[in-house]
Amino acid sequence: MWRSLALAGLLLALPVGGGVPVAAQPTGVVQSDILVLDPERLMNGTLYGQRLLASIQSERDRLVAHNRSVEAELEREEKSLTERRPKLSAAEFRDLADTFDRKVQQLRQDSERMSRDLERQREIAPVQFMRMIEPVLVDILSDSGGVVIMDVRAVLLRSGVADITDLAIERVNAQIGEGPQNGPTRNGVMPPKPAGD
Repeated sequence: MWRSLALAGLLLALPVGGGVPVAAQPTGVVQSDILVLDPERLMNGTLYGQRLLASIQSERDRLVAHNRSVEAELEREEKSLTERRPKLSAAEFRDLADTFDRKVQQLRQDSERMSRDLERQREIAPVQFMRMIEPVLVDILSDSGGVVIMDVRAVLLRSGVADITDLAIERVNAQIGEGPQNGPTRNGVMPPKPAGD
């Protein structure tokens, strides 16, 4: 807790101008040529990242519920068709069975399409996230006097580098919050209405 308070105090001490030489101005950011960042922790730790992830999870839950509802509906229709079979001619039953098969195939295709759309959203979310927060990272890079920000997962050994993940989380939350209310995850995968609605 004391460390976070000290960091907050340092961030409040950011220069606001004046006659102090640039090199001597405190920035509240450790000075290092090489910075490292944990993108996964950054996304999970920011309000914007959490909203994107929660939106995807919500769409996944809706898709699972939709698929269960469709499955139950098809089971009822299949049972009804089986019960009616003794009362139908062979031609009538074949027509109804063919119609049912076409419906099953269409619903399966719809479900596969929605699953692909959801997977595409899951893949796009980190890219969307990084594009939105890029200006924040550029500011941190500038404040630190750094020349590169590396993904911490790609670094085997590190010495004399600065991990800016916590600082990035703090700044992204302060500057972006939950982010824009539109984008790929706000247009969600909308399951079609069950037949007959």
